[in-house]
Formats: sequence, structure tokens, C-alpha cells
Amino acid sequence: MVNHMVQSEVLDRAFAALADPTRRGVLTRLGEGPATLGELAAPTGMTLTGLKKHVQVLEDAGLVTTAKVGRTRQCRLGGERLDEAMAWISHYQRLWERRLDGLEAYLTLQEGTTP
Repeated sequence: MVNHMVQSEVLDRAFAALADPTRRGVLTRLGEGPATLGELAAPTGMTLTGLKKHVQVLEDAGLVTTAKVGRTRQCRLGGERLDEAMAWISHYQRLWERRLDGLEAYLTLQEGTTP
């Protein structure tokens, strides 16, 4: 029960973080390689403070890691949590595929039995 609760909290944080287009954009950019907060903020037109709040949400969700490098904060993807979210999605994708395959088989049978 505790493990299920922990997994739910992890997924809740990950999906909440992914719900925002700015944060998804940050993840897309970090998929190309590490970047500083300034490099992430520049194309969005956001202030460093505004972008830092988005990065903090991603970091709290385990989707991004940050480290101070000199006078800048370097950001990178932190994939473990994204892997957990993808595993959850994949589980339900397989479940729905099995159900839809069953429905397709049923409908095919019904088509063969109609006068």
C-alpha cells in the first residue's frame, strides 16, 4: 500500500509538471543537451526568475537536475521519473490495445453472423 502511494505521488508530480507547455519546452530543449537557466529562458522571453520556477517544478518531479557551475545553474534531464511515467502509460496502452483487439474480434464475428 505504501509503495502504491509513493508511486502515485511520483506520477502526480511528473504529470503535473508535464501539463505545462513551458515545462515541456524546457524538457525538449534539454533533450538536446544541458543548458543554463539563461539559455533556457532566452527563447521564451521569460525572466530568469520565472523560468527558475518552472525548472524547480521539473526538478521536484525528478524530471530535471540542476547544479551550480560557477555563476550559472546548469540544467539536465533527470530521466528516472520520466521512465516511471512512461512505464505507467505503457501499461495502460497495452491494456487498451488488448481490449480493442477483443472488441475487433467480437465485431468481426458479429459481421460474419448477420443475415
